[in-house]
Amino acid sequence: MSIPSATASEATPAAMAAKPPEAPRYDPRTRALIEGPIAATLIRLAAPNIVVMLAQTSVGLVETYFIGKLGTDPLAGVALAFPVVMLMQMMSAGAMGGGMSSAIARALGAGRRNDANALALHALVIALIFGLTFTVALLLGGPWLYATMGGSGASLAAATTYSNVIFTGAILVWLFNSLANVIRGTGNILVPALVTVIGVVVLIPLSPCLIFGLGPFPKLGVAGGAVAVLLYYAAGSVVLAAYLRSGRSVVRLTLSGVRLRWPLFADILRVGAVAALITVQTNLTIAIATGLVGAFGPAAIAGYGTGSRLEYLLIPLVFGLGGPLVAMVGTNIGAHRTDRALRVAWIGAAIAAGMCEIIGFCAAIEPRAWLSLFGTEPEMIDAGSRYLHAVGPVYGLFGLGMALYFASQGAGRLLWTFLANMARLLIAAVGGYFALRLTGNLTAVFIALAVALSAFGLINAAAVASGVWFDKSDKSSVPKLSVSKPSASGAIAK
Repeated sequence: MSIPSATASEATPAAMAAKPPEAPRYDPRTRALIEGPIAATLIRLAAPNIVVMLAQTSVGLVETYFIGKLGTDPLAGVALAFPVVMLMQMMSAGAMGGGMSSAIARALGAGRRNDANALALHALVIALIFGLTFTVALLLGGPWLYATMGGSGASLAAATTYSNVIFTGAILVWLFNSLANVIRGTGNILVPALVTVIGVVVLIPLSPCLIFGLGPFPKLGVAGGAVAVLLYYAAGSVVLAAYLRSGRSVVRLTLSGVRLRWPLFADILRVGAVAALITVQTNLTIAIATGLVGAFGPAAIAGYGTGSRLEYLLIPLVFGLGGPLVAMVGTNIGAHRTDRALRVAWIGAAIAAGMCEIIGFCAAIEPRAWLSLFGTEPEMIDAGSRYLHAVGPVYGLFGLGMALYFASQGAGRLLWTFLANMARLLIAAVGGYFALRLTGNLTAVFIALAVALSAFGLINAAAVASGVWFDKSDKSSVPKLSVSKPSASGAIAK
């Protein structure tokens, strides 16, 4: 095939220098993130992801429901372990996992396909290291931690039993969430969604079978729910890994021939490590609050733990939107579409705030509708109702802050999110402590938690609105990507 020759004017050095560089060739899935209508693309990607997150969260809710049938002490024990379990879940799925999605999305947006493939293996190595770290830390320090949080007697024994089982298999949780985030970073939300939903369909009946010993299954009590969860993560990890190695994914996981490189680890960790610190802050806030509530006894712990599970339900709900936010913002940042990246962030934040506020408002009006699903003891219902009355009305600000957190992951700028979450931690810990000491009233503690949650959302919004994502040098040095459109003749117009 002959190659057309250049004209004389095109061949001159000046003409060559003035000619803009050719835009990268994008996979159709990547191009949709850069060129598709923002709200429609976000909703299209978020819908299956929200279903997935709600299905995944339903596992914990079903488990809590059945453990509640064992009595108040087992329920309080799981409430003690729950913040640490959610720390691992949020760190692997939303924090470090978000760093993985962000790095892959930015690599694909910049046209660096080989780096995107290599990042999949680097993500797997990070997952193995962090999973092993959680196993060692919680097997050795779990009993001390739960005792510090207010556990004692039967509730402490239940917390330790549940924790030892779930954290023995921590690597499985990390592998599953990391592999799913590698796939989400390509803009493919459907495959992780299908794997999760099918797994949940199997897991929900398996959990009570192992807790109560139904049919041929052994009666494991509190440990049964944890065993069922680990079986779910093991099977899901195998399926996701097989998909990434099959060649059907935009990014392919290759275990040989890829040299581990620090710059690729750093590309994940510079976002994931800061996000992990934010996750630690979030769960430390919950743990401190649990310790403050522990002064009122096991029933109060159970009530607060059950009430705060609604907040944890909001996290995967916003994560359902956050996964596409990371992919869309990251891909547009990689493609130098900074204005579009900001529009994606604000549209996603508005959707998240609306969803969370509706849920919080309903919970504040009728808290018993939620709490009675897990128990009917009057003291537990009273504590949980006080919590939802105080905190439910500000869940919209929480959703706003969480959505901007995910968008900031995609942008690779998390400093102000870290500071906002630090403010939340300080207000909750210091304000809650003084509220308890000065009033001795549980409601006053929960009001401090509501103020802390509001500060998190408002500081995040103010920071993004002020332009902290991009300084002047960023704006002046980043070229705008010219979107290719077909001309009337069918040629590509630059």
